[in-house]
Amino acid sequence: MASEMGNGVARRQSRHSVDVTVERLRGLLAAKGVTLFALVDHSGEAAKAGMTMPNTKLLIFGSPKAGTPVMLAAPGIALDLPLKILVREDGEGSVWLEWNRPEYLAERHGVPAEFEKNIAAAEGLAAEAGG
Repeated sequence: MASEMGNGVARRQSRHSVDVTVERLRGLLAAKGVTLFALVDHSGEAAKAGMTMPNTKLLIFGSPKAGTPVMLAAPGIALDLPLKILVREDGEGSVWLEWNRPEYLAERHGVPAEFEKNIAAAEGLAAEAGG
């Protein structure tokens, strides 16, 4: 079950490693025809800079068919689109998926209620990938 972190961010624990969770997300996105625009390897980039951090990766994904109508209705949401899911390991070795809640994004940018479903994919993807 997803939990609210109190800042518009929801999170869910994964039963898998960061890398397995990321691969599961990649597979789900491909199967649903959703574009993975970028995979940011924060911990990998930290290592290149001579620093260490727990395994942390950010997936940036979306569908122009879903996102464009939302941006036309509420142009400022382009700051938060495409959607994102952060997959990270904490200091105790637990793996978490985190994303912006669609209700938060809708309120933040004044998205009309009929378009909230267009920005609600992250929770379902996180549940499937982390389970």
